[in-house]
Amino acid sequence: MTVHTTVLLHESVDGLNIQKGDVVIDGTLGGGGHSEEMVRHFGNDITLIGIDMDEKALARSRERIGKITPHAHFVRDNFRNIDKVLEKVMQKPNMHANRILLDIGLSSDQFELSGRGFSFKKDEPLLMTFADDPKHHPFTAWDIVNEWEETSISDVIYGYGEEQFSRRIARGIVEAREVTPIDTTFELVHIIEASVPFFYRKGKLHPATKTFQALRIAVNDELGALKEGIRASFNILSPGGRLAVISFHSLEDRIVKQYFKQLKDEDKAVIVTKKAIVPTAEETKSNPRSRSAKLRIIEKI
Repeated sequence: MTVHTTVLLHESVDGLNIQKGDVVIDGTLGGGGHSEEMVRHFGNDITLIGIDMDEKALARSRERIGKITPHAHFVRDNFRNIDKVLEKVMQKPNMHANRILLDIGLSSDQFELSGRGFSFKKDEPLLMTFADDPKHHPFTAWDIVNEWEETSISDVIYGYGEEQFSRRIARGIVEAREVTPIDTTFELVHIIEASVPFFYRKGKLHPATKTFQALRIAVNDELGALKEGIRASFNILSPGGRLAVISFHSLEDRIVKQYFKQLKDEDKAVIVTKKAIVPTAEETKSNPRSRSAKLRIIEKI
């Protein structure tokens, strides 16, 4: 059963200002909601390229979207290689895309159905890999918590999760693994809960939230992929083309905001969204995970 709810669906698709004949790339296909919305509106009038690391996500979208249009291509890759994917699909060098969407968040399908340990509410193996085959990753969350040095674990949790109790959590992890390996999400959650102060365990935010976010970002090199991906995306964008990026936490949004400002200052792009577009109160009520989403759009000069 698919549980994914697409975030900022109409705002992002409308903001791309898609035209007939456009080559459109969904660099982070995920649940396929944005792509499906695009092809329902434009059908055979556009060429769609969907990219994802998860073969199961690609298969679900291929089956659903393929029924609407034959002009859709689905590629297993990381969006940081978006330029290579475009050349491979179109079979021409120096090809351009007209519209590109990057939704950097983890899809609800991956969160709930992957079985790879993204959610601290499910007892699953500690993988946290975007690709369904861990062989596509140099290391997993299990490797971090069981093999990395305490200072490195602490740095990851603080740097990528902005977790104030990162040192205490890292110390708790190292002490626990000396007794037995940390194999599952619930084992890690119990360690985190035992490592943080009582008041923190009783706060609105689950005490494992930031640590799980940090581990996921580190495993998938999300910030590195974002930096490479937005640059590669802008490079293959046609003049007048638009790039839309949806981010879900401050580290990602800062990267996008600063890069877009740089392009504007260099007279290479116009910022379409003067301020980041955020979900409406209605959307956050129906889909609480959307509450931190921010959409920014630029147009290439």
